[in-house]
Amino acid sequence: MTRKRLERGTVHLFTGNGKGKTTAALGAGLRAAGHGYRVLMVQFMKGRRYGELAAVKHVAGFEIAQYGLDSFVEKGRPSPEDLRLAREGFQKAFEAVSSGQYDVVILDEVNVAVDYGLLGLDEVLKLVRTKPQNLELILTGRYAHQKLIDSADTVTEMVEVKHHHGAGVEAREGIEY
Repeated sequence: MTRKRLERGTVHLFTGNGKGKTTAALGAGLRAAGHGYRVLMVQFMKGRRYGELAAVKHVAGFEIAQYGLDSFVEKGRPSPEDLRLAREGFQKAFEAVSSGQYDVVILDEVNVAVDYGLLGLDEVLKLVRTKPQNLELILTGRYAHQKLIDSADTVTEMVEVKHHHGAGVEAREGIEY
């Protein structure tokens, strides 16, 4: 049986200081998987066991691969392990984009990885420019570089209007992670 393919894929970019960038990307991936498309989410700078990892195990055609430690990266001072994992994740993303095995590839927190110096802007731009025409590519994370914004077809900025962390509510399992 021939796999359903997109006729024309676009580039989405979710950025901004507001909550919901990864969640929006997961929603887009879930929708695509529900229609029979194959989805890969590559998570940069994330090593914690987030709820979405358990959830997508039950969704046919949706994979998540994490490339990060369960700790924060210090901007301007990434550890050698942070750098190694980011490189490994980018290699996985590059292979996935060019393989033809996936219809949707999500680079979660790639904007932060570029801003923090874990990945080069030029290599991410090259990936965006050379993606196959029938591949949907989604980039997430705060601090999106203007060149990445310019290269995307759809850009959504999440704006924080109010956040419960300000009222002392800590991150909760199942809600924030």
